[in-house]
Amino acid sequence: MSPVKPTIIHEPAQPFEQTIDLPGGRTHWKTLLSADRTPTNAMTVGITEIEPSEAKQFFLHQHAQPEVYHILAGHGVVQISGEEYTLQPGSLVFIPGDAPHGLCNTGSELLRLLYVFAVDSLDQVVYKLPE
Repeated sequence: MSPVKPTIIHEPAQPFEQTIDLPGGRTHWKTLLSADRTPTNAMTVGITEIEPSEAKQFFLHQHAQPEVYHILAGHGVVQISGEEYTLQPGSLVFIPGDAPHGLCNTGSELLRLLYVFAVDSLDQVVYKLPE
């Protein structure tokens, strides 16, 4: 691994890595900081966008690590351990480790958020899906 150093990422210049159709809407994401691709450690940060959807369902999942969402644009609902919370631009969400959670875009525009894990790289986060 390269030595850890200050790193500047220009998010708009970074392509989305994957697009997948999920119950809460078509989802795109890109990881911006992760030790497996940037000379950084201790934090993994990225952007997720969820398109509007008529389904209004949650893609529930969980992982051992706590996660933070900061809502940049759009409106939605996050479900955490069975409780639902309304989201709008500026909302900050802390999700405890191992808490089942999922997002749903409830608006007519893109739901855009920053996600953060306190891990060196995204490959340390093992997603568990409900059976």
